[in-house]
Amino acid sequence: MATNQTAVEAGLPRETNVGSKRFADFDLLGKTYVVTGGARGLGLALAEALVEAGGRGRFLDAETTMRWMLTQLPVYCLDRAEEPDEEWGEAQDRVIPEWGGSLVYHQVDVQDTNYLEEVIDKIARERNRLDGVIAAAGVQQETPAAEYTADDANEMLKVNYTGVLMTASISARKMMEYKCQGSICFIASMSGSIANKGLISPVYNSSKAAVIQLARNLAMEWTPIKDDGTGGIRVNCISPGHIVTPMVTERMKEDPEVEKIWCRENMMGRLAQTSEFKGAALFLLSNASSFMTGGNIVIDGGHTAW
Repeated sequence: MATNQTAVEAGLPRETNVGSKRFADFDLLGKTYVVTGGARGLGLALAEALVEAGGRGRFLDAETTMRWMLTQLPVYCLDRAEEPDEEWGEAQDRVIPEWGGSLVYHQVDVQDTNYLEEVIDKIARERNRLDGVIAAAGVQQETPAAEYTADDANEMLKVNYTGVLMTASISARKMMEYKCQGSICFIASMSGSIANKGLISPVYNSSKAAVIQLARNLAMEWTPIKDDGTGGIRVNCISPGHIVTPMVTERMKEDPEVEKIWCRENMMGRLAQTSEFKGAALFLLSNASSFMTGGNIVIDGGHTAW
């Protein structure tokens, strides 16, 4: 069937050429990404999604093999653990070379701004580019507001807010240096938009609200393209609902009633799996979302809709 005939039958204008490759805007081949909080849980799942979108097919002759190697998609997972846990190793084993990507681990605490910048700078220099960042590093603490200490509050904000800001700022500078019109994605939370019943975490919740607002402000600064060619950097958020992660699993072991409370608070009656956020991350980190900046995608099973 001719291409134009296919376009007409699909209801597209007759002159439209849909080409042989569909959904090409989701293809990340040859691009470079950094994911903080990428050792496990949601950050790791999103890093794996980027790798899955990084390649097409196997090349057999020397010339095309070399071209394929140069367009590999490395996804750099940064986390404060000295070594990633078994979950990360399992994800690495699932990476198929023909996808054209790989997972690479670096031990970095986002609170150590100087070392964070050193690592991201090295990644950008090695690849001569930086196309996108997912800031997923975060910590949680359930403490009633009246019992919070200043030290505990400051410690959480150093990771959940300042760590996100510094990750974004360092990455944006690299994108500007290499003239990459990249994409930055913050992992916020539905708890940044609502008082989350059953989750007594006033500092965590407000830190996520701050991250959502931060994305809007950074989008205002960095998205417009300047005369020198810098800019064009999109900044958005994903706000998940309750997810089954290692941290949440431990919490449910301590108090089995928590799972029941959280499940009945959303329309689907269950917790999310980390894999259910991969599509949103791929959308935001790819050209498919080229007209989206300053936004916040809420994926919460309908929790905030009623």
